[in-house]
Amino acid sequence: MFTDRVEAGRKLADEIEALAPEKPVVLALPRGGVPVAAEIAARLGAALGLILVRKIGVPGHEELAAGAVAEGGAPVFNPDVLASIRRGPEDFTDAVAAKRREMAERRRIYLGDRPEPDLAGATAIVVDDGIATGATLRAALGALRAAGPAAIVLAVPVAPEEALAEFAKLADRVICLQTPRPFIAVGAHYRAFPQVADAEVVALLDAADRGGG
Repeated sequence: MFTDRVEAGRKLADEIEALAPEKPVVLALPRGGVPVAAEIAARLGAALGLILVRKIGVPGHEELAAGAVAEGGAPVFNPDVLASIRRGPEDFTDAVAAKRREMAERRRIYLGDRPEPDLAGATAIVVDDGIATGATLRAALGALRAAGPAAIVLAVPVAPEEALAEFAKLADRVICLQTPRPFIAVGAHYRAFPQVADAEVVALLDAADRGGG
């Protein structure tokens, strides 16, 4: 159980600092991953950036993830969900286009004209506040791999144990502090788990810039 995202970020920073990653760049999944990642970036003196990714919901049941799409990457679909609704990836063309527009707007709000971190030869440290279904993280890691960092480290405070084997194939290293049983939901493993506002994301990015990461 973590007190909040800040404590979780500090505990992850302890683990990542011990790895002494070369040319670290910290990339958060907004919004919940940003307060966690900010602590890691501050500890490492690293740049803090974002991986923008959106869930693709099942029509009429948007909370159920048919897949996800990240900036710069191809959409990733859940074949079991598609089979259950008798749909294929081609049925989500319009939804994918809408999600890409949403991500472009999120980038404008969060990052403005900030340059993207240089990933050439970098250790990209991907951070979220936890893993639930993992749909968005699968899309994020696929898009990031195509960007060509030297190595990818996935760092999360909490996740179901069965999810970690899959992510070990998508990242060069996975750091997860807790794998509780039963795993209920990410927020159930924090004492305080408020929604992260857009303004907080922007403020954390501004603070990271001032910190010289």
